Amino acid sequence: MLGRVNHIAIAVPDLGAATTTYRDTLGARVSQAQALPEHGVTVVFVELPNTKVELLEPLGPDSPIAAFLEKNPSGGMHHICYEVDDIIAARDQLKAVGARVLGDGNPKTGAHGKPVLFLHPKDFNGTLVELEQV
Repeated sequence: MLGRVNHIAIAVPDLGAATTTYRDTLGARVSQAQALPEHGVTVVFVELPNTKVELLEPLGPDSPIAAFLEKNPSGGMHHICYEVDDIIAARDQLKAVGARVLGDGNPKTGAHGKPVLFLHPKDFNGTLVELEQV
């Protein structure tokens, strides 16, 4: 079911500072900031040869990232995203074995313009998992 790792997401309290660290200190190529109101975040992608790192900043106080940063003020790893060929088939297979899909269970459009779903971290060793259809 799983394909390659699409990205690893890191919640940050200051997207500008985090972008500067990755771009200027580590020499990485970093995308322009993109607001995703339906997910409550602003993101940038650190583009690496084999995957991406997504830096997430809350877009308002009701963002799930704001709640994450209240518990982790310095930021930290938020989720890992795996690619799947068919997100509906993956969702149905996971639900059949008892995995919990967050939200209403229907895919939303993610930062790459592709369907995404999130899986409950309690079902995956304490890690929030995102699936993205490629």
